Amino acid sequence: MYGHIEKLAKNVEEGVNSVEGVEAKLWQACVYVPETLPTADLDELRAPPKSNVPIIQPNDLSEADGFIFGFPTRFGMMPAQFKAFLDSTENLRKRQELAGKPAGIITSTSSQGGGQEITVLTGITPLVHHGMIFVPFGIGFTYSYEFRDMQEVRGGTPYGAATYARGDGPIFLESMHAKEHGYYFAHVTKQLKEASE
Repeated sequence: MYGHIEKLAKNVEEGVNSVEGVEAKLWQACVYVPETLPTADLDELRAPPKSNVPIIQPNDLSEADGFIFGFPTRFGMMPAQFKAFLDSTENLRKRQELAGKPAGIITSTSSQGGGQEITVLTGITPLVHHGMIFVPFGIGFTYSYEFRDMQEVRGGTPYGAATYARGDGPIFLESMHAKEHGYYFAHVTKQLKEASE
């Protein structure tokens, strides 16, 4: 609703694009569930205008070498809208068109107990059915000196970059984590692609 995932994804995109020979494209999933809140309610909640990021159709996924999926947390898992998008990839799954492709997950929560890690863990299930290779970010950045400073509440785990849905978007350390996640993921994706050629 507030664009936190989009802002985090733009940080990931920056990290991916910093790797020579790799290009990230930012897409939003084709969601079959229309907005349910009336415009007046969205205005009252101060929701920004909807994103102008291009929309991807499920069958277009087969053209990519890898994916970092981003979605907010809803009850400790991906929201129904994104699950509906993944459900629509059934034909790709049957043909195993995404098998062997690397995938990561970024997320956001509204509170510290909101379930950033469990959201990623529950989000891995559809990836497994596709035969994708889950690429976690790892412990490195989350235990770096900057990230261990507990003076500021922030998102992000070894499972992937994350943010708390507050204010104008990811704070500096969350943005750094997302860029590093993108950089790491791009290297893994590039190595897998080169090995398969």
